[in-house]
Amino acid sequence: MADMESSCVPPGFRFHPTEEELVGYYLRRKINSLKIDLDVIVDIDLYRMEPWDIQARCNLGYDEQNEWYFFSHKDKKYPTGTRTNRATAAGFWKATGRDKAVLSKNRLIGMRKTLVFYKGRAPNGRKTDWIMHEYRHQTSEHGPPQAST
Repeated sequence: MADMESSCVPPGFRFHPTEEELVGYYLRRKINSLKIDLDVIVDIDLYRMEPWDIQARCNLGYDEQNEWYFFSHKDKKYPTGTRTNRATAAGFWKATGRDKAVLSKNRLIGMRKTLVFYKGRAPNGRKTDWIMHEYRHQTSEHGPPQAST
């Protein structure tokens, strides 16, 4: 009963937002420093923790979860560069597949990148079962390059 009193969400609450809601509401509001109605997504420093430690920081409600939502700043590999540093002390997050567009009313609002966690150092890391979807806000004017034939 003490756990129920300390939770910040009402009993029975389930957080299962769509991609459109994640990017169009939560991420957009976070970027613009606007209030989010319910404090359901926490801020973490993703590259200062291992994937198995994320659950303790992002658990929401009372049930066992296998999905967690959080905000984290992208860490740059070099101060003046554009490459992202996705390394942790125990391994690294590796991008896999192509980025997927997130649409709202047939308009591009963001992109989703899928990453897999590898223990160890590249290129000899061992693939794990940890998967993360990274969302970024994007407008149609700054969309991904179109394939040309």
